Amino acid sequence: MLDPKRLRTDLEAVKAGLARRGLDLSEIERAAALEAEERALKAKVEGMRARIRALSKEVGQARKAGDTATAEAKADQSRALGEEERKIEAEATSAGADLREILLRTPNLPADDCPDGADEADNVVLRVEGYDASTYGDHQKVPHWDVGAGLGILDLERGAKLSGSMFPVFRGGGATLVRALCQLALDRNSDAYEEIRPPSLVRTDTMVSTGHLPKFADEGYHLERDDLWAIPTAEVPLTSLGRDEILNEADLPMKVMAYTPCFRREAGAAGRDTRGLLRVHEFDKVELLAYAAPAQAADVHADILARAEGSLQALGLAYRVVDLCAGDLGASAARTFDIEVYAPGCDMWLEASSVSWFSDYQARRANIRYRPAEGGGTAVAHTLNGSGLAVPRVWAAVVETHRQPDGSVALPECLWPYFRGARSIGG
Repeated sequence: MLDPKRLRTDLEAVKAGLARRGLDLSEIERAAALEAEERALKAKVEGMRARIRALSKEVGQARKAGDTATAEAKADQSRALGEEERKIEAEATSAGADLREILLRTPNLPADDCPDGADEADNVVLRVEGYDASTYGDHQKVPHWDVGAGLGILDLERGAKLSGSMFPVFRGGGATLVRALCQLALDRNSDAYEEIRPPSLVRTDTMVSTGHLPKFADEGYHLERDDLWAIPTAEVPLTSLGRDEILNEADLPMKVMAYTPCFRREAGAAGRDTRGLLRVHEFDKVELLAYAAPAQAADVHADILARAEGSLQALGLAYRVVDLCAGDLGASAARTFDIEVYAPGCDMWLEASSVSWFSDYQARRANIRYRPAEGGGTAVAHTLNGSGLAVPRVWAAVVETHRQPDGSVALPECLWPYFRGARSIGG
Protein backbone atom coordinates (compact mmCIF):
# COMPACT_ATOMS: atom_id res chain seq x y z
CA MET A 1 0.00 0.00 0.00
CA LEU A 2 1.04 3.63 -0.19
CA ASP A 3 3.06 5.06 2.68
CA PRO A 4 0.54 6.93 4.88
CA LYS A 5 3.22 9.54 5.63
CA ARG A 6 3.07 10.65 2.02
CA LEU A 7 -0.50 11.82 2.60
CA ARG A 8 1.01 14.38 4.93
CA THR A 9 4.30 15.19 3.24
CA ASP A 10 3.62 14.69 -0.48
CA LEU A 11 -0.15 14.68 -1.01
CA GLU A 12 -0.10 16.57 -4.31
CA ALA A 13 2.33 14.07 -5.84
CA VAL A 14 0.16 11.18 -4.64
CA LYS A 15 -2.92 12.79 -6.18
CA ALA A 16 -1.06 13.44 -9.42
CA GLY A 17 0.01 9.80 -9.64
CA LEU A 18 -3.49 8.50 -9.01
CA ALA A 19 -4.89 10.98 -11.52
CA ARG A 20 -2.63 9.41 -14.15
CA ARG A 21 -4.58 6.20 -13.52
CA GLY A 22 -7.80 8.07 -14.16
CA LEU A 23 -9.04 7.70 -10.58
CA ASP A 24 -11.43 9.84 -8.59
CA LEU A 25 -9.32 11.63 -5.98
CA SER A 26 -12.02 12.03 -3.33
CA GLU A 27 -11.02 8.81 -1.54
CA ILE A 28 -7.37 9.76 -1.22
CA GLU A 29 -8.37 13.19 0.05
CA ARG A 30 -10.53 11.46 2.67
CA ALA A 31 -7.56 9.25 3.51
CA ALA A 32 -5.40 12.34 4.06
CA ALA A 33 -8.01 13.75 6.42
CA LEU A 34 -8.18 10.46 8.31
CA GLU A 35 -4.39 10.32 8.60
CA ALA A 36 -4.37 13.80 10.14
CA GLU A 37 -7.26 12.89 12.45
CA GLU A 38 -5.61 9.69 13.61
CA ARG A 39 -2.33 11.49 14.25
CA ALA A 40 -4.03 14.25 16.26
CA LEU A 41 -6.03 11.77 18.33
CA LYS A 42 -2.95 9.68 19.08
CA ALA A 43 -1.10 12.80 20.20
CA LYS A 44 -4.01 13.65 22.48
CA VAL A 45 -4.00 10.12 23.90
CA GLU A 46 -0.28 10.34 24.64
CA GLY A 47 -0.80 13.66 26.42
CA MET A 48 -3.61 12.21 28.51
CA ARG A 49 -1.55 9.16 29.40
CA ALA A 50 1.25 11.41 30.55
CA ARG A 51 -1.21 13.31 32.74
CA ILE A 52 -2.59 10.01 34.13
CA ARG A 53 0.92 8.92 35.06
CA ALA A 54 1.51 12.25 36.77
CA LEU A 55 -1.76 11.96 38.69
CA SER A 56 -0.85 8.44 39.79
CA LYS A 57 2.38 9.77 41.24
CA GLU A 58 0.51 12.62 42.97
CA VAL A 59 -1.98 10.15 44.47
CA GLY A 60 0.90 8.17 45.91
CA GLN A 61 2.53 11.28 47.34
CA ALA A 62 -0.74 12.43 48.91
CA ARG A 63 -1.33 9.03 50.52
CA LYS A 64 2.20 9.02 51.82
CA ALA A 65 1.60 12.45 53.33
CA GLY A 66 -1.64 11.24 54.94
CA ASP A 67 -3.76 13.58 52.81
CA THR A 68 -6.55 11.13 52.05
CA ALA A 69 -8.95 13.74 50.66
CA THR A 70 -6.42 14.97 48.11
CA ALA A 71 -5.48 11.40 47.20
CA GLU A 72 -9.11 10.46 46.57
CA ALA A 73 -9.77 13.61 44.56
CA LYS A 74 -6.78 13.01 42.33
CA ALA A 75 -7.70 9.33 41.98
CA ASP A 76 -11.15 10.39 40.79
CA GLN A 77 -9.50 12.74 38.27
CA SER A 78 -7.29 9.91 37.08
CA ARG A 79 -10.23 7.54 36.60
CA ALA A 80 -12.25 10.14 34.69
CA LEU A 81 -9.25 10.97 32.53
CA GLY A 82 -8.68 7.25 31.92
CA GLU A 83 -12.23 6.81 30.68
CA GLU A 84 -11.80 9.79 28.37
CA GLU A 85 -8.43 8.44 27.16
CA ARG A 86 -9.98 5.08 26.28
CA LYS A 87 -12.75 6.81 24.33
CA ILE A 88 -10.29 8.90 22.33
CA GLU A 89 -8.04 5.89 21.75
CA ALA A 90 -11.05 4.05 20.29
CA GLU A 91 -11.67 7.01 17.99
CA ALA A 92 -8.03 6.93 16.90
CA THR A 93 -8.25 3.20 16.26
CA SER A 94 -11.41 3.69 14.21
CA ALA A 95 -9.81 6.44 12.14
CA GLY A 96 -6.75 4.24 11.58
CA ALA A 97 -8.92 1.32 10.47
CA ASP A 98 -10.82 3.53 8.03
CA LEU A 99 -7.52 4.87 6.71
CA ARG A 100 -6.11 1.36 6.22
CA GLU A 101 -9.28 0.24 4.44
CA ILE A 102 -8.92 3.07 1.92
CA LEU A 103 -5.22 2.45 1.42
CA LEU A 104 -5.78 -1.27 0.87
CA ARG A 105 -8.10 -0.35 -2.02
CA THR A 106 -5.87 2.42 -3.40
CA PRO A 107 -3.55 1.31 -6.22
CA ASN A 108 0.15 2.01 -6.49
CA LEU A 109 1.48 5.17 -8.09
CA PRO A 110 2.76 4.74 -11.65
CA ALA A 111 6.50 5.12 -12.10
CA ASP A 112 7.65 8.43 -13.54
CA ASP A 113 8.73 6.74 -16.78
CA CYS A 114 5.49 4.77 -17.16
CA PRO A 115 3.70 6.00 -20.32
CA ASP A 116 0.58 8.10 -19.88
CA GLY A 117 -2.68 6.70 -21.20
CA ALA A 118 -6.19 5.68 -20.27
CA ASP A 119 -6.37 2.01 -21.24
CA GLU A 120 -4.77 -0.79 -23.28
CA ALA A 121 -5.23 1.19 -26.50
CA ASP A 122 -2.57 3.60 -25.19
CA ASN A 123 0.03 0.92 -24.39
CA VAL A 124 3.35 1.31 -26.19
CA VAL A 125 4.80 -1.52 -28.28
CA LEU A 126 8.54 -1.29 -27.59
CA ARG A 127 9.70 -3.95 -30.04
CA VAL A 128 8.58 -6.95 -32.05
CA GLU A 129 10.81 -10.04 -32.22
CA GLY A 130 10.72 -12.83 -34.79
CA TYR A 131 7.48 -11.83 -36.50
CA ASP A 132 7.06 -11.78 -40.27
CA ALA A 133 3.50 -12.31 -41.45
CA SER A 134 4.66 -13.55 -44.84
CA THR A 135 6.51 -16.53 -43.34
CA TYR A 136 3.45 -18.33 -41.97
CA GLY A 137 1.97 -21.03 -44.19
CA ASP A 138 -1.64 -22.11 -44.38
CA HIS A 139 -0.82 -25.17 -42.25
CA GLN A 140 0.11 -22.81 -39.39
CA LYS A 141 -3.08 -20.80 -39.66
CA VAL A 142 -5.15 -23.40 -37.85
CA PRO A 143 -6.28 -22.49 -34.31
CA HIS A 144 -4.86 -24.58 -31.52
CA TRP A 145 -8.27 -25.92 -30.45
CA ASP A 146 -8.61 -27.54 -33.87
CA VAL A 147 -4.98 -28.70 -33.88
CA GLY A 148 -5.40 -30.13 -30.39
CA ALA A 149 -8.64 -31.91 -31.21
CA GLY A 150 -7.22 -33.33 -34.42
CA LEU A 151 -4.16 -34.77 -32.67
CA GLY A 152 -6.11 -35.88 -29.59
CA ILE A 153 -3.94 -33.74 -27.28
CA LEU A 154 -6.54 -31.17 -26.12
CA ASP A 155 -9.95 -32.32 -24.89
CA LEU A 156 -12.14 -29.35 -24.08
CA GLU A 157 -15.38 -31.33 -24.07
CA ARG A 158 -14.25 -33.71 -21.35
CA GLY A 159 -12.77 -30.81 -19.39
CA ALA A 160 -16.20 -29.19 -19.43
CA LYS A 161 -17.78 -32.51 -18.38
CA LEU A 162 -15.42 -32.81 -15.43
CA SER A 163 -15.35 -29.25 -14.17
CA GLY A 164 -17.25 -26.87 -16.46
CA SER A 165 -16.20 -24.61 -19.29
CA MET A 166 -12.67 -23.15 -19.39
CA PHE A 167 -11.16 -26.18 -17.64
CA PRO A 168 -9.12 -27.96 -20.34
CA VAL A 169 -7.93 -31.55 -20.34
CA PHE A 170 -4.53 -32.17 -21.94
CA ARG A 171 -3.80 -35.65 -23.23
CA GLY A 172 -0.81 -37.57 -24.53
CA GLY A 173 1.74 -35.27 -26.11
CA GLY A 174 -0.37 -32.27 -25.07
CA ALA A 175 -0.01 -33.19 -21.40
CA THR A 176 3.71 -33.83 -21.89
CA LEU A 177 4.00 -30.40 -23.51
CA VAL A 178 2.48 -28.78 -20.42
CA ARG A 179 5.03 -30.45 -18.18
CA ALA A 180 7.89 -29.83 -20.60
CA LEU A 181 7.22 -26.10 -20.82
CA CYS A 182 7.24 -25.77 -17.04
CA GLN A 183 10.41 -27.81 -16.64
CA LEU A 184 12.09 -25.80 -19.38
CA ALA A 185 11.36 -22.55 -17.53
CA LEU A 186 12.62 -23.97 -14.23
CA ASP A 187 15.80 -25.31 -15.81
CA ARG A 188 16.56 -22.09 -17.69
CA ASN A 189 16.35 -19.98 -14.55
CA SER A 190 17.89 -22.29 -11.95
CA ASP A 191 21.24 -20.51 -12.28
CA ALA A 192 19.99 -17.50 -10.32
CA TYR A 193 16.57 -18.31 -8.84
CA GLU A 194 15.98 -20.66 -5.93
CA GLU A 195 13.19 -23.11 -6.69
CA ILE A 196 10.32 -23.08 -4.20
CA ARG A 197 7.22 -25.24 -4.14
CA PRO A 198 4.72 -23.20 -2.10
CA PRO A 199 1.21 -24.27 -1.07
CA SER A 200 -1.54 -23.75 -3.62
CA LEU A 201 -3.96 -22.62 -0.90
CA VAL A 202 -3.18 -19.53 1.17
CA ARG A 203 -4.63 -17.45 3.96
CA THR A 204 -6.44 -14.17 3.42
CA ASP A 205 -3.49 -12.17 4.77
CA THR A 206 -1.31 -13.71 2.08
CA MET A 207 -3.68 -12.52 -0.65
CA VAL A 208 -3.89 -9.07 0.94
CA SER A 209 -0.10 -8.75 0.92
CA THR A 210 0.14 -8.72 -2.87
CA GLY A 211 -2.93 -6.53 -3.41
CA HIS A 212 -5.13 -9.33 -4.76
CA LEU A 213 -7.47 -8.61 -1.85
CA PRO A 214 -9.71 -6.83 -1.24
CA LYS A 215 -9.85 -5.47 -4.79
CA PHE A 216 -10.07 -8.74 -6.76
CA ALA A 217 -12.12 -10.92 -4.43
CA ASP A 218 -14.59 -11.74 -7.21
CA GLU A 219 -11.78 -13.15 -9.37
CA GLY A 220 -10.57 -15.62 -6.74
CA TYR A 221 -11.64 -19.07 -5.62
CA HIS A 222 -12.38 -18.90 -1.89
CA LEU A 223 -12.76 -21.97 0.31
CA GLU A 224 -15.00 -20.39 2.90
CA ARG A 225 -15.00 -23.35 5.29
CA ASP A 226 -11.25 -23.00 5.83
CA ASP A 227 -10.88 -19.31 4.87
CA LEU A 228 -8.27 -20.28 2.29
CA TRP A 229 -7.82 -19.01 -1.26
CA ALA A 230 -6.65 -20.96 -4.30
CA ILE A 231 -3.70 -18.97 -5.58
CA PRO A 232 -4.19 -16.99 -8.82
CA THR A 233 -0.39 -16.97 -9.30
CA ALA A 234 2.70 -18.07 -7.39
CA GLU A 235 3.40 -14.37 -6.89
CA VAL A 236 1.00 -14.57 -3.94
CA PRO A 237 2.80 -17.12 -1.74
CA LEU A 238 6.28 -16.13 -2.93
CA THR A 239 5.74 -12.50 -1.91
CA SER A 240 4.73 -13.57 1.58
CA LEU A 241 7.74 -15.81 2.14
CA GLY A 242 9.37 -12.75 3.69
CA ARG A 243 6.26 -11.33 5.32
CA ASP A 244 6.92 -9.72 8.73
CA GLU A 245 10.64 -10.39 8.36
CA ILE A 246 13.74 -8.21 8.27
CA LEU A 247 16.23 -9.19 5.58
CA ASN A 248 19.87 -8.20 5.29
CA GLU A 249 20.79 -5.93 2.40
CA ALA A 250 23.77 -8.19 1.71
CA ASP A 251 21.30 -10.95 0.78
CA LEU A 252 19.49 -8.75 -1.77
CA PRO A 253 18.37 -9.16 -4.42
CA MET A 254 16.82 -12.40 -3.19
CA LYS A 255 15.50 -14.35 -6.18
CA VAL A 256 13.03 -17.24 -6.08
CA MET A 257 10.91 -19.12 -8.61
CA ALA A 258 8.04 -21.55 -8.39
CA TYR A 259 6.00 -23.85 -10.55
CA THR A 260 2.36 -23.93 -9.42
CA PRO A 261 -1.12 -24.40 -10.78
CA CYS A 262 -3.01 -21.10 -10.84
CA PHE A 263 -6.76 -20.55 -10.39
CA ARG A 264 -8.79 -17.60 -11.68
CA ARG A 265 -12.51 -17.16 -12.10
CA GLU A 266 -12.07 -14.83 -15.09
CA ALA A 267 -15.42 -13.41 -14.00
CA GLY A 268 -15.23 -10.51 -16.43
CA ALA A 269 -14.30 -12.63 -19.43
CA ALA A 270 -17.70 -14.05 -20.41
CA GLY A 271 -17.91 -14.22 -24.19
CA ARG A 272 -14.51 -12.55 -24.71
CA ASP A 273 -11.57 -14.52 -26.09
CA THR A 274 -12.69 -17.70 -24.33
CA ARG A 275 -12.17 -20.27 -27.09
CA GLY A 276 -9.57 -22.95 -26.58
CA LEU A 277 -6.86 -21.90 -24.16
CA LEU A 278 -7.23 -18.15 -24.55
CA ARG A 279 -8.80 -17.88 -21.09
CA VAL A 280 -8.98 -20.73 -18.60
CA HIS A 281 -9.81 -21.11 -14.93
CA GLU A 282 -6.84 -23.36 -14.07
CA PHE A 283 -3.40 -23.32 -15.63
CA ASP A 284 0.24 -24.07 -14.88
CA LYS A 285 2.88 -21.35 -14.63
CA VAL A 286 6.47 -20.78 -13.55
CA GLU A 287 6.83 -17.48 -11.70
CA LEU A 288 10.03 -15.51 -11.09
CA LEU A 289 10.07 -13.16 -8.09
CA ALA A 290 12.66 -11.04 -6.30
CA TYR A 291 13.02 -8.92 -3.21
CA ALA A 292 15.40 -6.02 -3.85
CA ALA A 293 16.77 -2.80 -2.44
CA PRO A 294 15.45 0.24 -4.37
CA ALA A 295 18.77 0.80 -6.16
CA GLN A 296 18.70 -2.80 -7.44
CA ALA A 297 15.14 -2.75 -8.77
CA ALA A 298 15.80 -1.54 -12.33
CA ASP A 299 18.44 -4.22 -12.98
CA VAL A 300 16.24 -6.96 -11.51
CA HIS A 301 13.28 -5.80 -13.61
CA ALA A 302 15.43 -6.00 -16.74
CA ASP A 303 16.73 -9.44 -15.75
CA ILE A 304 13.26 -10.94 -15.30
CA LEU A 305 12.15 -9.47 -18.63
CA ALA A 306 15.19 -10.87 -20.44
CA ARG A 307 14.63 -14.32 -18.93
CA ALA A 308 10.96 -14.39 -19.92
CA GLU A 309 11.91 -13.34 -23.47
CA GLY A 310 14.68 -15.95 -23.58
CA SER A 311 12.26 -18.82 -23.09
CA LEU A 312 10.10 -17.65 -25.99
CA GLN A 313 13.18 -17.24 -28.17
CA ALA A 314 14.27 -20.78 -27.32
CA LEU A 315 10.83 -22.03 -28.35
CA GLY A 316 11.09 -20.27 -31.72
CA LEU A 317 8.05 -18.06 -31.11
CA ALA A 318 7.39 -14.54 -32.33
CA TYR A 319 6.55 -12.04 -29.61
CA ARG A 320 6.37 -8.36 -28.79
CA VAL A 321 7.17 -6.35 -25.66
CA VAL A 322 4.56 -3.82 -24.56
CA ASP A 323 5.06 -0.99 -22.06
CA LEU A 324 1.77 -0.67 -20.15
CA CYS A 325 0.41 2.85 -19.76
CA ALA A 326 -0.63 4.25 -16.39
CA GLY A 327 -4.32 3.58 -17.01
CA ASP A 328 -3.75 -0.11 -17.80
CA LEU A 329 -1.37 -1.02 -14.96
CA GLY A 330 -2.35 -3.68 -12.46
CA ALA A 331 -3.35 -2.19 -9.14
CA SER A 332 -0.12 -3.09 -7.34
CA ALA A 333 2.33 -2.26 -10.14
CA ALA A 334 4.37 0.87 -10.68
CA ARG A 335 5.72 -0.29 -14.07
CA THR A 336 4.89 -3.33 -16.19
CA PHE A 337 6.17 -4.78 -19.44
CA ASP A 338 3.86 -7.34 -21.03
CA ILE A 339 5.23 -9.96 -23.38
CA GLU A 340 2.68 -10.99 -25.99
CA VAL A 341 3.33 -14.13 -28.04
CA TYR A 342 2.01 -14.40 -31.58
CA ALA A 343 -0.32 -17.32 -32.33
CA PRO A 344 -0.68 -17.63 -36.13
CA GLY A 345 -3.67 -19.98 -35.97
CA CYS A 346 -5.67 -17.47 -33.96
CA ASP A 347 -3.91 -14.57 -35.65
CA MET A 348 -3.67 -12.94 -32.24
CA TRP A 349 -1.06 -11.50 -29.92
CA LEU A 350 -1.59 -13.30 -26.61
CA GLU A 351 -0.32 -12.01 -23.28
CA ALA A 352 2.18 -14.60 -22.09
CA SER A 353 3.95 -12.73 -19.28
CA SER A 354 3.62 -9.57 -17.22
CA VAL A 355 6.91 -8.41 -15.77
CA SER A 356 6.25 -5.90 -13.01
CA TRP A 357 8.03 -3.69 -10.52
CA PHE A 358 5.86 -2.92 -7.48
CA SER A 359 8.18 -0.42 -5.74
CA ASP A 360 7.54 -0.75 -1.98
CA TYR A 361 3.77 -1.17 -2.40
CA GLN A 362 3.51 -4.93 -1.79
CA ALA A 363 6.34 -5.05 0.73
CA ARG A 364 4.65 -2.36 2.82
CA ARG A 365 1.45 -4.42 2.87
CA ALA A 366 3.44 -7.54 3.75
CA ASN A 367 5.82 -5.76 6.16
CA ILE A 368 8.96 -6.94 4.36
CA ARG A 369 11.92 -4.85 5.46
CA TYR A 370 15.67 -5.00 5.17
CA ARG A 371 18.57 -3.79 7.27
CA PRO A 372 20.82 -1.45 5.19
CA ALA A 373 24.47 -2.46 5.01
CA GLU A 374 25.59 0.95 6.23
CA GLY A 375 23.50 0.59 9.37
CA GLY A 376 20.70 2.71 10.71
CA GLY A 377 17.01 1.90 10.74
CA THR A 378 15.31 -0.68 8.58
CA ALA A 379 13.88 0.15 5.16
CA VAL A 380 10.98 -1.27 3.15
CA ALA A 381 12.07 -3.66 0.39
CA HIS A 382 10.92 -3.55 -3.23
CA THR A 383 9.31 -6.54 -4.96
CA LEU A 384 9.37 -7.54 -8.63
CA ASN A 385 8.02 -10.51 -10.53
CA GLY A 386 7.14 -11.93 -13.89
CA SER A 387 5.93 -15.11 -15.52
CA GLY A 388 8.95 -17.14 -16.50
CA LEU A 389 6.49 -19.10 -18.61
CA ALA A 390 2.69 -19.37 -18.40
CA VAL A 391 1.52 -22.53 -20.14
CA PRO A 392 -1.84 -22.07 -21.89
CA ARG A 393 -1.06 -19.33 -24.40
CA VAL A 394 2.52 -20.48 -24.96
CA TRP A 395 1.16 -24.02 -25.52
CA ALA A 396 -1.23 -22.55 -28.09
CA ALA A 397 1.51 -20.60 -29.82
CA VAL A 398 3.82 -23.64 -29.95
CA VAL A 399 1.29 -25.99 -31.56
CA GLU A 400 0.16 -23.34 -34.06
CA THR A 401 3.61 -22.01 -34.94
CA HIS A 402 5.27 -25.41 -35.27
CA ARG A 403 2.42 -27.22 -37.01
CA GLN A 404 3.64 -29.04 -40.11
CA PRO A 405 1.87 -29.55 -43.47
CA ASP A 406 1.08 -33.17 -42.46
CA GLY A 407 -0.74 -31.94 -39.33
CA SER A 408 1.95 -32.94 -36.83
CA VAL A 409 3.65 -30.47 -34.48
CA ALA A 410 7.45 -30.33 -34.66
CA LEU A 411 8.95 -29.87 -31.21
CA PRO A 412 11.49 -27.09 -30.65
CA GLU A 413 14.89 -28.58 -29.85
CA CYS A 414 14.88 -27.14 -26.33
CA LEU A 415 11.93 -29.43 -25.51
CA TRP A 416 13.44 -32.67 -26.80
CA PRO A 417 14.98 -33.69 -23.43
CA TYR A 418 11.49 -33.74 -21.87
CA PHE A 419 9.73 -35.82 -24.53
CA ARG A 420 11.19 -39.31 -24.00
CA GLY A 421 12.96 -39.27 -27.33
CA ALA A 422 10.11 -37.86 -29.41
CA ARG A 423 10.81 -34.98 -31.82
CA SER A 424 7.22 -34.25 -32.76
CA ILE A 425 3.62 -34.69 -31.67
CA GLY A 426 1.64 -36.76 -34.16
CA GLY A 427 2.73 -37.43 -37.72
